[in-house]
Amino acid sequence: MWRFVVANNQAGNPTWWLYAGNNEMVAWAGETFASTYSANRAALAFKAGARTARYEVYQDAGGSWRWRAWRSSDKVAASGESFSSRYAAEQAANRVRDNAGGATSAAA
Repeated sequence: MWRFVVANNQAGNPTWWLYAGNNEMVAWAGETFASTYSANRAALAFKAGARTARYEVYQDAGGSWRWRAWRSSDKVAASGESFSSRYAAEQAANRVRDNAGGATSAAA
């Protein structure tokens, strides 16, 4: 079962992460928030709009492939890891798009 987790990162700032059924972190907010409430709202918004978000696959400065999701001009999620090929990043983005809407929510 896929699940969202809203909690503080190592620096103590609220954010959200999405975990696949195998407990692998597959996406995160790509930013921190002013409050846990705001992080939870952002997670719920991504959950609701994951199917219709625009997913962009790109190569990072180190040459690895990543994806990020956009709604309008706002980045709403980022890949939880880097990938060795464009194809692998595309497949990961597709899995997030297809499964995030059914994920459970868990706030800290």
